Amino acid sequence: QVQLVESGGGSVQAGGSLRLSCAASGVTSSSSNCVAWFRQASGKEREGVAAIHIGGVPAVYTGLVKGRFTISQDNAKNTVYLQMNSLKDEDTAMYYCAAGEWSGPWPPPPTTLHVRFPHWGQGTQVTVSS
Repeated sequence: QVQLVESGGGSVQAGGSLRLSCAASGVTSSSSNCVAWFRQASGKEREGVAAIHIGGVPAVYTGLVKGRFTISQDNAKNTVYLQMNSLKDEDTAMYYCAAGEWSGPWPPPPTTLHVRFPHWGQGTQVTVSS
């Protein structure tokens, strides 16, 4: 059974940094090839932020965060991280970790998220204030 638990969210001033963690259990290469971070701001659709393949394919990012956010994985700890630097007000959202099968352009269309990523964590809130 796949379980994903996010942590590390909080409130930070614009320009600051946070590191989110996603502790994953039960994720195998036979069930999922990718762990990703998504976010959903109030009143908006959930959107893909960054993804990393289990097999080592280079990570991908949405243009809104490229150069500011870095996704990484620690296989020994079964944990995927999202380092967020130079945070902006518009980064305020609930951040979710998800595991699934994905290939193709990033981010995936919002209507396909739960098909491509069947496993989700409960989310962690990030609030950026200026």
